[in-house]
Amino acid sequence: MKLPHPLIAAIPVAVLIALLVVVIYLFGSDSLSGGSQMALLSGSAVCVAIAMVFYKVPWKAFEEQIAKTIGSVSVTIFILLLVGMLSGSWMVGGIVPTLIYYGVQIISPQFFLVCTCLICSLVSLLSGSSWTTVATLGVALLGISKALGVSEAWTAGAIISGAYFGDKMSPLSDTTILASSVSRTDLFVHIRYMLYTTVPTFIITSVIFLVAGFSIDRHTELQVLQYTQGLQDTFNISLWTLIVPIVTGLLIIRRVSSTIILFSSALMAGALALVMQPHILEQIAGEGEWSGSAALIRGLAITYYGATAIDAGDASLNDLISTGGMAGMLDTVWLILCAMCFGSVMVASRMIESLTSFVLKYVRSRFSLVSATVGTGVFLNVTTGDQFISIVLTADMYRSAYRKQGYESRLLSRTTEDAVTVTSVLIPWNTCGMTQASVLGVPTLTYLPYCFFNIISPLMTLLVAAIGWKIKKVKIAD
Repeated sequence: MKLPHPLIAAIPVAVLIALLVVVIYLFGSDSLSGGSQMALLSGSAVCVAIAMVFYKVPWKAFEEQIAKTIGSVSVTIFILLLVGMLSGSWMVGGIVPTLIYYGVQIISPQFFLVCTCLICSLVSLLSGSSWTTVATLGVALLGISKALGVSEAWTAGAIISGAYFGDKMSPLSDTTILASSVSRTDLFVHIRYMLYTTVPTFIITSVIFLVAGFSIDRHTELQVLQYTQGLQDTFNISLWTLIVPIVTGLLIIRRVSSTIILFSSALMAGALALVMQPHILEQIAGEGEWSGSAALIRGLAITYYGATAIDAGDASLNDLISTGGMAGMLDTVWLILCAMCFGSVMVASRMIESLTSFVLKYVRSRFSLVSATVGTGVFLNVTTGDQFISIVLTADMYRSAYRKQGYESRLLSRTTEDAVTVTSVLIPWNTCGMTQASVLGVPTLTYLPYCFFNIISPLMTLLVAAIGWKIKKVKIAD
């Protein structure tokens, strides 16, 4: 199969970007409800048409790559549905309302952002999963921020910054394990080497959130009282509800699979709702239509799979405690499938390979090599829509270049993580960007400017490469 010319390979990407600009202009925050999916499918169609007409790529090759790629993210889609199930049950079970109720009375608004970042980083470091952290503590912290009058965009940025720091540095993280394995670097060598770029980035991020916190209005007592009273009148607020987060934390410490943790935690929260919030389940089931055990079972089922609207007597509080369940994740699942389709046809047609080969021709120095790796990683996050695919492709494409220039494999593994893992959540149609926007209810482009850790990380790796700090050449045996 002939390698397409780089200018030809750039056409589908240019079409996609142009269409996404139009979609965002026309639909704004609703662009992920269908417009972006159509843009991705249109870009895929352009790629397939060029490859089949001018390069004689058979349709079978596209089918096989699409099946392979979608199969690789099937677990991701399942986890996404579990996150919807978890968020609904934690809210209706009273867990999130209890955390909000006590959290707004304990945490000072001025230190809220930096505390949010630090808490999420610790939980993510222990769990190895940014998704689990955001879906549990992240949702509760976002609720606390609304009661304290803290911007949801700033709060989402603090949650994501902390969650992705922990995810990146945890030996339990799938992206950390993947980046080290595909670049053929020992896992703990990889983690230790990331300290040189990740720790300075996290310190800068924490300072930004600390300073930003002092600009928050201190006069929030009335709003806090409104939220706490509304939650107390609506839910059975009790410290007993915190049993579920505690057990979930123990599962995290014992390094249980994220899938098992999410599912088990959702089941425990559902059982808690049956015991402590039966009136909420009856309201969800439809008051006057169902009664007794039938109402409880129906209400719990809807909590898991569908949207819930709980009346707390206040419009802003009603918005806060409403949930979407698994059904609320379907737009995101649809977008993931379309993004995977575009990434698959770009790989099958060898257009991604053409673009990266073109870049490699101009790599001459240490800085240009690291810069090319960072640029490729971000580019693949944009075009393939999945961080796992991007990590594998980036490491595969540059492994021989690092070897030929005499650089250690740990430089490749670190650069790949600094470029791919943390930037995936900044792209609206990437699986990470779509998921976190759906879970937090904050559009990707809204929280993007405040994800300081994620923005600074690739810049820090470029700065370290320019300086040459802790980067050395080694003699590679032939």
